[in-house]
This record gives sequence, C-alpha cells and structure tokens, in this order.
Amino acid sequence: MVCSVTSLGLNGVAGYPVSAECALSGGLPAFDVVGLPDAAVKEARERVRSAVKSSGFDFPVSRITVNLAPAGQRKAGTVYDLPILVGILCAGSQLSLKNEKNSAFIGELSLDGRLRPVPGVLPMALAAKRAGITRLFVPADNAPEATLTGGLEVFPVHTVEELARHLSGERPISPAPAWRDELPPLQGPDFSEVKGQEHAKRALEIAAAGGHHVLMSGSPGSGKSMMAKRLPSILPDLTWAEALACTEVYSVMGLTTKEHPMVRRRPFRAPHHTISAAGMTGGGSNPRPGEISLAHNGVLFLDELPEFHSDVLEVLRQPLEDGQTQISRVSGSVTYPSRFMLVCAMNPCKCGWYGHPSGRCTCTEQAVRRYLSRLSGPMLDRIDICVDVPSLDYDELSGNIPPAESSAAIRARVNAARGVQTARYGPEGPACNAQMGPRELRDYCKLDQPCRQLIRGAYDRLGLTARGYDRILRVARTIADLDGAEDIAVHHLAEALQYRPPEHLRA
Repeated sequence: MVCSVTSLGLNGVAGYPVSAECALSGGLPAFDVVGLPDAAVKEARERVRSAVKSSGFDFPVSRITVNLAPAGQRKAGTVYDLPILVGILCAGSQLSLKNEKNSAFIGELSLDGRLRPVPGVLPMALAAKRAGITRLFVPADNAPEATLTGGLEVFPVHTVEELARHLSGERPISPAPAWRDELPPLQGPDFSEVKGQEHAKRALEIAAAGGHHVLMSGSPGSGKSMMAKRLPSILPDLTWAEALACTEVYSVMGLTTKEHPMVRRRPFRAPHHTISAAGMTGGGSNPRPGEISLAHNGVLFLDELPEFHSDVLEVLRQPLEDGQTQISRVSGSVTYPSRFMLVCAMNPCKCGWYGHPSGRCTCTEQAVRRYLSRLSGPMLDRIDICVDVPSLDYDELSGNIPPAESSAAIRARVNAARGVQTARYGPEGPACNAQMGPRELRDYCKLDQPCRQLIRGAYDRLGLTARGYDRILRVARTIADLDGAEDIAVHHLAEALQYRPPEHLRA
C-alpha cells in the first residue's frame, strides 16, 4: 500500500511543498529513503523506527520505501521525520488521514516519540499557504511562529501519541491561537550619552531617515563605534512586511524562539574583520544565509573597515545595489534578501593618528596611501555619506555643557521623515529614499536653476560618477524631508555635497 503525506521543504529562505510517498511491499525487511536526501534525512530511519515503537505502534516488518518528491530537489534537515512516520503508519493502516484534507506535517522526532522544533517554519508555513494548504501540524514550540502567516490552522503537536489520538478523533488538538504582536521596548545605549560630535550625529540622523550608507573616519577614541552602536535607537520601527522578511531569515538560521517568534526590532549585525566572504554573503554545501542577510532591513556595521579582506568588501558591491544575494552552486542556486544599511568606521591610517593635532602619527605618506587603497573606488562610490569624526578636546569632555539630545527626540524626526517617504512612494514603491530608482529620482528630486548650477560645479570639481550624482540627490531629498520641505533647496543640496568622500579617500 502507498500513502502520500504532504510536507514542506526549504530552498534558501523560500519554502516549497514536498510529498512524502511511503510504500510497504513484500520482500526482506528494509527501510530506504530516496529523493536526494542528505545525511540528516537518511538518519530519519532510525528516529522514525524508535519513535513508532515508543509510541505504542507496530513497526512494519516489510520493505519500506519513502520517496520525497519532487525527487530532483535536494532535501536537507530533520523536518521530514514526522511526515515519514505518519506515512508509514497510514500505509500500514495503523493511522488514517481521511479527515485531514489539505493538511501538511513537519517536525523532528526524538527517540521516545516527542517532537522537537525545527528551523525555517515561517517560510515553510508561507509556502503552505500559497499551495492551498489550510491545516499545518508542527512541533508545539514552532506553533507561535507558524501562526504569523495568518489564514492557516496551526496545530501544536507535543508527541506522536497525541497526534495519533487527534487523527483518530479520540482527542482533537485545539488550533494554536495567533501570536500577539508585542513590540519590545527600546533598550540599549542612547545618543544622550554622546558628548559633542554634532556633525557626526547629524549625519547618522540623515542616514537613519533615508536608509543611507555611512562611513565614519577618525582617530582612535573619537566615538565612531560608540555612535554606531547607538544607531538602532533612532531607526524607525519595522513594518509588518519588513518584520516578516527578517523573521524568515532568522527562522531558517534557527534564531527564533517560541517566546519571541518574530523579529520586531531592526537587526544590528557587527561581524569581526576576520570574517570570510562566505560568512559575509552566505554559502556552504548546504547554503545558509550570511551576515548581510541577517542584517536585512537593518544595519550591517563594519568596524575597522580597511582591516577586512578585500574579497569580503568586494562581495558587498552587488548586494548594496540589488538588495539581494545569489549563491550559485553545481547543485543549484538560491537567493537571499540582503537590503541593509551599511555603516562603517575606520582610522585615517594604520597607526590611527594621521592628521591628529598631537602629531603622533608615525606613518609615511606612502603607508597612508597604501592603507587607504584597501578601499576600492567602486566601493566608496556606493557609500552615500562620509563624515570625519574628530577627537574631542578636554573642555568638550569635562566641561559643564548641557545634556546631549536623546535618541527619542532624534527618532521622532526620523519617523516623521520616513512617514513622508511612505506617503510619497506608496505601498508598492521604495521603502525609503536610499532605494529610489530612476523614475523616483526624476519625479521627486527635481532641481531649480540655483541647485543645477551648484551640482554642475561640484560634478567636475569632485569627479562625480553617475552613481555618485544619484546618491547626492537621494541624500538631499532626505535632508529636505527632515526639514519638512516639498522641494530640494540649495542648502539641502549643499549639505548633501559635503558628505561625499574627502579628497584623501578618493586619491
């Protein structure tokens, strides 16, 4: 007898339906799993065998063949344990699915028949909804995450015995209630703790309001990392669609929990400069998302930027433009979302003191150029805002100065500017000014005659590229939004121009 049980699989961060076809036939006892399974899927044989016996069922003494269709798609992970068990018991007439139309099963089995949580439940649940599946059986710890999709009946299962009683009608399982969206309070460092550096804080406010990439350059101890770590406190809240997209990536990586099944604050990722290119973009024999995907809709902070390997920095160029990363392997390719806000910090030279008033720099001009040459021109051209962060003098640190502006006050202005952008572009348009395309630049970044004269002079003087020109317009549009202005004025454009890479970086 053959029984087919619907399950789900993962390809990158996208789910797809999988059919677990289980057949019992005569011959010597055997248990084979086919359909391009990896080692974890093959090991399901022992977990299923033990779980069946521990749950009070008879394991069939016959030849068992399980086909995971589509057979040409590689299967990975432990998510197929439960559908394989259900299929074997149904094929042996020990269970029945006649009352479970349009149902799917996912979950990992322990040897005693309990269900353990699996990663990637949210993208699989979204795929189930798209495929017309209405009822989803998942491990109890995964149920809150599966309810985020809406429109699905999600049944939390603790044990195989509990599932068997539900399928027989003896003791039905109640569907899990939809997870209540609870926005966690903002915690962490505040901009009120930062003394001075008003110019740098203004640059970060503009970056947060428009989603722009930032590079801060300054001597050690000037506060670059300190301000970058406070950037999440002024970022706007995630929309529901953005939160779902972030949660899909974190779910695939197994970083969600039953207490916190959804990412509700913008991610902040700060990888060490020893990270590899694969660790940054993702990859592996069974591809997994990298740091830039974990920073999707959030911030990727690269401290000591020139210390990163050149190949790591260069792989960022395409994601910065496209907002996604494609990993290609012989077995196929996967695409990960990676639309992030890049924030970088660096010293002006190897020793860190080039240009400092103390004159303690020990680097030669050639050494300084060699250090800065680690940043390629195309990479710098993709950064919207470059700002120098000077060292503070004694009076600024110890003087009796009024408290700095709080993150809450800055965040209020950022949210107001993002609200203007949302109303301008609509739900189908760019999420922020940094994502404007040619059409939006043409429609919303119109310049009057004084502005055109200013940008024309700067174009040749600064050696701008077409990409650099567009980025200046995007930053100017954000500055105008913060100012509450409908059109870009000369002073908005002038402020945007001062954030282009300085001469010593472009040399």
